[in-house]
Amino acid sequence: MDLTDRQKQLLKAIIELYVKTGEPIASEALEKNYNLGVSPATIRNEMVKLSDLGYLKQPHTSAGRVPTALGFRIFINELMKLKDLPIVDEVTIRQQLLDHRDEFRRMVQEAARALAKKCGTLALSISNGDLYYTGAANILELPEFYDIDVARFVLSLLDESHLLQQILAKASGEGSLHVIFGEETGYEYLMPTSFAFLDYDLDTTHRGIIGVVGPNRLNFPVVIPYLRYVGGLLEEALR
Repeated sequence: MDLTDRQKQLLKAIIELYVKTGEPIASEALEKNYNLGVSPATIRNEMVKLSDLGYLKQPHTSAGRVPTALGFRIFINELMKLKDLPIVDEVTIRQQLLDHRDEFRRMVQEAARALAKKCGTLALSISNGDLYYTGAANILELPEFYDIDVARFVLSLLDESHLLQQILAKASGEGSLHVIFGEETGYEYLMPTSFAFLDYDLDTTHRGIIGVVGPNRLNFPVVIPYLRYVGGLLEEALR
């Protein structure tokens, strides 16, 4: 079902506020933070409709609502505006990576380190079965990973690359960039998480993967441009 412009505006506001706060969003918070031009009652009614359509869900302990994977996907595909990378970051990352273009494995590691630093997430790369990761401490500072079972499961994936690759293989869609939300993986302890990654051709028979792991409320307008930029540098080096 197509959403109305008002519903899209509301969904965008909910997701932006959720990304910022990590808390379920109530109509009062929207009214306070956004000038939506409609009454509080209308906001509440539209939030109910968005929930019925599967774009929002209501945690049982809260009066507020949070986006579902479906809600995030329409945000990513239609509603968000990608941030421009600061020129200084483009120059710095390019120099860091291309300094190692003669040693591609090291270059990929530098790319992962740049992603972890700029996105504030766990970053990883897989090439020819070789798994490298960095930034694990970043996710431990996020509320979603205060749950020891969630943190343990995510970190255990780094020791079991076959399971990690099975999860990443669930990605669908055209192009090289993919996002998988925890609720789509079938694993309970991945529910509050998401994976954003891209794949690239190492050669005619092997593919490489580089990406980030974080909460489902990843700051996609920032994460995706950084991913695309480092992915472009890796492909440039391979050519």
